[in-house]
Amino acid sequence: MKRILRNYLFPACALLFVAASVAQYKALEGTPEKLGTVDFAVSCNSEAQRHFTRGVSLYHSYYWPEARKAFNAAAQTDPGCAMAYWGQAIVLMGNAFTWPLSGNALKDGMAAVERAKMIGTKTGRERDYVASAEAFFKDADKVPARTRQLAYELALEKMTRDYPQDIEARIFHDHVQSANYDPNDKQFTNQLKAAEDLEKLFVALPDHPGVAHYLIHSYDFPPLAQRGLKAAYRYRDIAPSAPHALHMPSHTFTRLGLWHDSIASNTAVIQSTKDLNSTLHSLDYMAYAYLQLGQDREALRVLGDIRALTKVDAEGLAPAFALAAIPARLMIERSNWAEAARLQLKPDDLDFAWSQFPHAQAVHVFARGLGAARSGDPTLAREQIAQLAKLKQAMLDAKLRYWADQADIQTKVLDAWAMFAEGKAEVALVAMKAAAEHEDSTEKSAVSPGPIKPARELLGEMLLEAGQPAAALAEFETAMKKEPNRFRALNGAARAAETLGDAAVARKYYGQMQKLWTNADPEQPELMRMKSYLAKN
Repeated sequence: MKRILRNYLFPACALLFVAASVAQYKALEGTPEKLGTVDFAVSCNSEAQRHFTRGVSLYHSYYWPEARKAFNAAAQTDPGCAMAYWGQAIVLMGNAFTWPLSGNALKDGMAAVERAKMIGTKTGRERDYVASAEAFFKDADKVPARTRQLAYELALEKMTRDYPQDIEARIFHDHVQSANYDPNDKQFTNQLKAAEDLEKLFVALPDHPGVAHYLIHSYDFPPLAQRGLKAAYRYRDIAPSAPHALHMPSHTFTRLGLWHDSIASNTAVIQSTKDLNSTLHSLDYMAYAYLQLGQDREALRVLGDIRALTKVDAEGLAPAFALAAIPARLMIERSNWAEAARLQLKPDDLDFAWSQFPHAQAVHVFARGLGAARSGDPTLAREQIAQLAKLKQAMLDAKLRYWADQADIQTKVLDAWAMFAEGKAEVALVAMKAAAEHEDSTEKSAVSPGPIKPARELLGEMLLEAGQPAAALAEFETAMKKEPNRFRALNGAARAAETLGDAAVARKYYGQMQKLWTNADPEQPELMRMKSYLAKN
């Protein structure tokens, strides 16, 4: 479904990154397209086959607008090419790792399937590809999304048995199997099954965009991230003409705390495309990385860019989430609690658009509530808890169960900090620990580089404020196992050790900060504190 955010107006700021994007895009227009190597033969004429193969290559790198054009060109070149309409259908599925799908995409996808069936496929293999897409779209108004997603996966799995020589069927199946994971499965069963096959294909097909891409997704979890590093470095060289191929490695870099690599990946996206979906998603990851390096000025430039936008036509959750998350991150990561408490999605006439994204709206509500509680206004924090309850219900109504669970975690965090602000430290700490344990039982969505503020890290900060530095240090160290090289966790651990008088541990964590903060803004108070401590110890 096309979701359009109109007139996202903010005070005027220079569009530094977006302007650079357009200029660089023009400079690259004459360069040869590089999308990797895909071999997917269909019974269409040679010209349609060329467009079709390009469409599949673009699909594997989630370059939806261009993939749609390629499949349309295949259909126009050969009106009897039923598989061109299968291509249109799979493009409408969007990012499998952000399912469930909703809105017009479901209706339009089924229409494309019906068109393919009406034209008629010429082989049993093509018929089965169309049937697999039909399993995803059919009766979307009656059959739950999860049921249809699993039916699609099973249909593709059957194809891998029926057509063992069809490598593309294996890749499509691995992709969907990985995306259909159970968020509560800490054994990562689906992801590792998919990765096992993809690793074999990674050796056999080193230039295939989907193999590298889906490996990164399969390993996009803290315990698995190191395994995805080779694919991350290769993918950006396989398909540099696709913005997502330049961005996707930053998922792995973020999981491993490789902030400079993440910034480089996302800068490459912004310098190579004028696709706003790709740009906004990359800006979210970029702002996150800058904040971990103490480069607040650069992060503020990113915020200025999105606030200068006067019109945003974009599809899906990723751009909406970025527009909501970047301002929230700037306030929360920089501990600007009073400013966070005043954070608003603006202008007010965007309510009609933001109502499509209750999970994005929740980011702002959470930031406001945390800012209110930590700046001494528990009443306002509780108002945000009530607002989160309404948004959670909207998520449940939209069958966004993962995000409703995230709203539960956000509510627990706000409730804990509201109690802490009310002077109920003991019960607040119990509540905050429960929130951290809840968040530990889940995984982040691929749409985000990470939580606006990890709950385990927040528990450490609460313990530190409550005068329990030993317990705080333990929580910060636990947080860093899942989110390595996060500035606030490193700084919190160093401060806790400093308070305990443990110079060796304080030096260890301040030393890690020092390595990361080689180009930090000189006015950062944490930078000055770190330098002062290391100079004396």
